[in-house]
Amino acid sequence: MIDSLTKLFGLMQAQGAIRFYAKRLSPNDNSKNQVYLGGGFGALNVLPHASVTTDQTLRAGSIRRRDKADLRFFWIDEAGLSPAPDAQLILYPKYPEVRMSGFLRGTQRAPSDLMRSRDEGRVLFLGVTADGRIFGFASSADDHVSKELEAAPPLEHIGVFLDLTPLFTGVGNSREALISALRAIHLKGWIQSQKLGKDGLAQPYSARNGGGYTLEAKLGISPNGYSEPDYLGWEVKQFGVSDFKNYRAKSPVTLMTPEPTGGIYRDEGVEAFLRQFGYPDKSGKEGRINFGGIYRADGAHHADTGLGMRISGFDADTGKVMDLDGGISMVDRDDRIAAFWGFRGLMDHWNRKHAKAVYVPSLARTPPPEYQYGSRLKLCEGTDFLLLICAMATGAVYLDPAVKMENADSVKPAVKRRNQFRVAHTALASLYKQSELLDLL
Repeated sequence: MIDSLTKLFGLMQAQGAIRFYAKRLSPNDNSKNQVYLGGGFGALNVLPHASVTTDQTLRAGSIRRRDKADLRFFWIDEAGLSPAPDAQLILYPKYPEVRMSGFLRGTQRAPSDLMRSRDEGRVLFLGVTADGRIFGFASSADDHVSKELEAAPPLEHIGVFLDLTPLFTGVGNSREALISALRAIHLKGWIQSQKLGKDGLAQPYSARNGGGYTLEAKLGISPNGYSEPDYLGWEVKQFGVSDFKNYRAKSPVTLMTPEPTGGIYRDEGVEAFLRQFGYPDKSGKEGRINFGGIYRADGAHHADTGLGMRISGFDADTGKVMDLDGGISMVDRDDRIAAFWGFRGLMDHWNRKHAKAVYVPSLARTPPPEYQYGSRLKLCEGTDFLLLICAMATGAVYLDPAVKMENADSVKPAVKRRNQFRVAHTALASLYKQSELLDLL
């Protein structure tokens, strides 16, 4: 019998869970009506999921579209894990909102009676692993774990979810623990550049990109291939500044670098794209063709490439995605689509972001390579794919590509791809529902 949160968390952790959440279920949260996971698409940044796809079915003479994303969902009990192979997220862009469905079909030890009922006081507990699995456990109002949750100290919210990770780790409040850790790092002054190895031990690091690795090492974050550096559920981002007086970032934030999913770039290849829309290297390097510049969603055509950016399938007035088949297009003056990033592909990249992020300024000096971290932080909470597209529509987020071809006149030209979507530090707040500048001192 699972009769305490400690036992429940222990079972989830033994299966690999590193983050823990709870959702208090309303009467409408059941297998018939699905489980409501919040307005907007913010839940997609909390629960790992497969790529978003669209089903089309014919009903009563009309085509019904359903946008969904599969989950690697398992019910957990003392006997272990019971997979729910049909569990998925359902996206409703017109509202917008996200719901979870299919969590009872094809599973052997699901809490079926609870999840079919409309009883008040039910709670759905969730554990999330680093490789994207989700463990679920449901309890009634009379169960010990539900009563223990009600008696717990005030908990942090991430959308509709209660964040239980700080409760399990004993830190009490992840925000306060994060601030305390970053204050201690700030007070250390200059720190030798380092990176944590797989054994968890810090090793000297000499490459120029050591600012982030050094901060992660001091926070005890080991580099991994899943998502972003994570400290108690916070994405940790470091940025270089020239001094700690005005904290002006040396460069914008690169949000993601997705490859186009359509257009000439995808259909005919990068070489064909560069030969049509690229330009000779401006520093005079022989045999080199570049594709660069700043592109915002105002449709203005760039003088060097003849391309402009447009957004389709999005209503800027309401902030809603009207059609998930839409996306970001680079078009020439004849309206040919040179490159296209579909919303689904962009969502796959953006949803790897954490719902909470902290941006930490740093100074660098050498030799030897050392870093110092400032006292003024930017704390941001509640990101959502819809906020990203809104920021693109206003021009706050822009495309800053660095695509090039060398040895263009040879039989085997060398192509380098880097399509960067970027934002100025001063505009970061537009990507989150809440943001705050905080001085550690």
